[in-house]
Amino acid sequence: MITTTLLSFILCINVTSTDFLDAVCKVESNCNPSAIGDNGNAIGAYQIWKSYWQDAVEHDPSIGGVYKDCLNKAYSEKIVRAYMDRYATERRLGRPVTDEDRARMHNGGPRAVWATGKKKRNLDIYWGKVKRELGGKKPS
Repeated sequence: MITTTLLSFILCINVTSTDFLDAVCKVESNCNPSAIGDNGNAIGAYQIWKSYWQDAVEHDPSIGGVYKDCLNKAYSEKIVRAYMDRYATERRLGRPVTDEDRARMHNGGPRAVWATGKKKRNLDIYWGKVKRELGGKKPS
């Protein structure tokens, strides 16, 4: 953890922590890799939609695979990391990225950090769940 944090600071790269991934996994599906939700639109432990998957593999084609591979937890983690690498960046947000930003984007899409109204309220609730799962772990 310290090495990853230090490397991230030194190189100014985006790092999606294992603690964050674990928290999102728990909130989304109780880490059930076979989960199917949102009327069949979201699959796997991270409840990934096809458009999310497409954004991730477009950003990092080396991931390869097909959408149904999101039923594999390890593969899904690569998808989430690539999606965050694409959208959860300091350059894009104009400030350092936090786990709250990542949670909002995971649940609400790349523009979720700027959501208003009902969508913002729903994302506030979602972030609260992820934050509780993070518990005493220091979010970034």
